[in-house]
Amino acid sequence: MAKQLTKAEEQIMQVLWDLEESSVKDIITQLPEPKPAYNTVSTIIRILETKEFVAHKTEGRGYVYYPIIDKDTYSNQSLHKLMNGYFQGSFKSMVSFFVKENDMDIKELESILKDVNKN
Repeated sequence: MAKQLTKAEEQIMQVLWDLEESSVKDIITQLPEPKPAYNTVSTIIRILETKEFVAHKTEGRGYVYYPIIDKDTYSNQSLHKLMNGYFQGSFKSMVSFFVKENDMDIKELESILKDVNKN
């Protein structure tokens, strides 16, 4: 899977990952103000189905949508794309960049490394 999401698609996916399944109407309630139009969200959902991120089941007279790509899989793929696109595939270069840009101190870095080593 090498497909990337637009910002709007990713926003819808974040809601679906949190809710696990939802109607278009319920997705809209989870989005920040100003709320997008029903047709806008419905169109984005259909695009997500075409990209094979989302599937649906019939419930009553409507559809309930659910993610078929889990958040960790997408996050991991996005991270690798970022690493390969901007850091020549070097995880060390990417981490070094974020440490410098975020002005992290040694304690923060050690804390991150401890968390990583637990998993």
